[in-house]
Amino acid sequence: MTRSLDIALIQTRTPATPEAAWAHVEPLVREAAARGARLILTPEGTNVLEQRRDRRAAVITDPDTDLVVGRLRTLARELGVWILIGSAIVRSGLEGDDRAANRAILVDDRGQVVVTYDKLHVFDVDLPNGETYRESSAVRPGDTAVVAETPWGRVGLTICYDIRFPHLYRALARAGAALIAVPAAFTVPTGEAHWETLLRARAIETGCFILAPAQGGPHEDGRRTWGHSTVVGPWGEIIARRDDDTPGVLLATLDLEAVDRARAAVPQLRHDREFGSPS
Repeated sequence: MTRSLDIALIQTRTPATPEAAWAHVEPLVREAAARGARLILTPEGTNVLEQRRDRRAAVITDPDTDLVVGRLRTLARELGVWILIGSAIVRSGLEGDDRAANRAILVDDRGQVVVTYDKLHVFDVDLPNGETYRESSAVRPGDTAVVAETPWGRVGLTICYDIRFPHLYRALARAGAALIAVPAAFTVPTGEAHWETLLRARAIETGCFILAPAQGGPHEDGRRTWGHSTVVGPWGEIIARRDDDTPGVLLATLDLEAVDRARAAVPQLRHDREFGSPS
């Protein structure tokens, strides 16, 4: 297994239609590959970012026919790189449920889909600044954690709000993940308060690299996202970070042996104990 890996996180400000989203993300992925990245990660909502349900329903399609997903698969094959589509908003395909799936799609360098993961935890919150989100009304949550085999080791898949549920990350690490992806579209209030702290905590708890490509800036549907795409090492150190919400490419080289060093120093994944619930 290769002991180092050049990666790129793509920070986007995804538009509200797939055609515009493709025009936005394609040059960033091409830039990342030209600068040497072998694994390229895009944020949550790479194919469309539109929270107005009627408008989103009018543009989303099945995963097999989604314009952005299909073209990113072709681009992965052309460039000879792996691409994690951090998530695509697509039809869930579940009869009787018209909610979408928020689905991460890992594509190999032949353009083949390796695994998919549907976001487990949906964002239903009432923020102190008055912003209210009910993702569960439009997105059907998944029910299965996913770890994928890659040439660089096992990669765990999560999406955005999942970051607040540490038991998921521990389960991914115990299943062999050395890298965990956290593609996101964090709000500004929660991003400013919690983004970096949560990312570093999940890295420290698991001894994993945390790879967090993010949406950033003002979007067509009225929301604003935090940006600040970040790569965290398994000791909790910041390896690379964008310090703003503008679209762009964040590069990093990962020393994959750092995972073994962190876990040898603090072998916490071997120290779990069963315990009774509090009364």
